[in-house]
Amino acid sequence: MPRFCANLSWLFPELSFLDRFAAARAAGFGAVEVLFPYDHPAPRILERLDATGLPLALINGPPPNYTDGPRGFAALPGGEVRFRTDFRRAARVAATLGARHLHLMAGAAEGPEARATYVANLAWAAAAAPDLSLTIEPINRHDMPGYFLADFGLAAEILAEVAAPNLRLQFDAYHAHRITGDVPGTWDRVRPLVAHVQVAGHPGRHEPDRGEIDYPALFDRLDADGYAGWVGAEYQPRGRTEDGLGWMRG
Repeated sequence: MPRFCANLSWLFPELSFLDRFAAARAAGFGAVEVLFPYDHPAPRILERLDATGLPLALINGPPPNYTDGPRGFAALPGGEVRFRTDFRRAARVAATLGARHLHLMAGAAEGPEARATYVANLAWAAAAAPDLSLTIEPINRHDMPGYFLADFGLAAEILAEVAAPNLRLQFDAYHAHRITGDVPGTWDRVRPLVAHVQVAGHPGRHEPDRGEIDYPALFDRLDADGYAGWVGAEYQPRGRTEDGLGWMRG
């Protein structure tokens, strides 16, 4: 079986954020990921990571601005200064917490100018933090209307154009299913580019234990292909998180 990490922004919602680390360890996860850790003091998060021995697999950037900004704007023309300022903060947090990957969100945009902006921002970020692993993730437009990066072919093109060794693909099987309807075929096309994997069931974005995506087959494929990264459990539990983890134990 692959190595699984708990997305603490989604799992254990009945607990306070800082209490979710111990719960993830007790449930058998080998790592954690946090979408936006910026509302919590980094030393407090480090305490929980150290106490549990759990590595931090992934965080998202930029820090969110829920008042007047979207979740992500790497592809928004005219936002380059803001992107660079917020990237520096996200990179500092990632380095402080020892995050393995920093996911750079594209935001809602469209057209050639947005593509050029996205490529330029990604190239700048990869050069500005050469020791930090960066990822981009296709996200379906049913869940996030207008999101710029909603196509795996486009993601592969952009990665080839930027051509930075520290910029790779984040493969979310739930989003892949909603975008293409063919998770195994999409995985076959992009797997050499993938640095991080995430899973959730469809429909409902609940546990990956039923529905339209054959997760046992996907986990077997990940093992057969030698995928050695983390597989993030990024879903909304139907009930208590602990009661729905049978999928993780085979």
